[in-house]
Amino acid sequence: MTALRKIHRQSCHEPDRTSGGFTLLEVLIALALLAVIAAALYGSYFTLLRGKETTIAGMDQRREIRETLDLLRRELSASWYRAGDPATPFVVEDRDQFGKPASRLVFATIAAPIAGGVPVSDQLAVEYTTVAKGEELSLNRSALDLYKSSKPVPYPQIEKIEGFLVECSTDGSKWVKSWDTAINGKLPTAVRVTLRVREGSRTVDYSTIASLRMAAP
Repeated sequence: MTALRKIHRQSCHEPDRTSGGFTLLEVLIALALLAVIAAALYGSYFTLLRGKETTIAGMDQRREIRETLDLLRRELSASWYRAGDPATPFVVEDRDQFGKPASRLVFATIAAPIAGGVPVSDQLAVEYTTVAKGEELSLNRSALDLYKSSKPVPYPQIEKIEGFLVECSTDGSKWVKSWDTAINGKLPTAVRVTLRVREGSRTVDYSTIASLRMAAP
């Protein structure tokens, strides 16, 4: 009977179910699963890549913030003022752009000469101002030897900030946003500088405080 059934199956062209091949439906299902897995891996890879790039950008931004605040603290700590000398003012102007703090800071400071540079004095006139770039701000710095008559060229110190705020104090307890030695007649004893930046969906403030000690009569 078994031999007759086999002969009958072959004569009717009935497929042999004992063969080891795959049907078209099985191949299509496998390809669909492979496409789903590949898409998931592709999305995960680029998500991790974007996360890495965001982390690196955040680290670079915090490094720039740290370097900028450290430079400001050192320059302000070495700032000096001589009464009646228009070349040594200390001015803080309270400004805003798009509702964001955008102080202007002008002062004279003592700085070490640049090694290998042209002969200059160690006295600089420094100015920090903000420039709007779209809805973001850029902090520009310019510095010039007090004994040179050429106009300093500002350059971007740090970009893509949300605010630059300078506050002055005479006792460390009360802070004001404006100062002018032409009116106050002296330097403040402390200056607080705050950089406001965007981190993801948050706005974060980074601050430093400089103590001012040099004021010639």
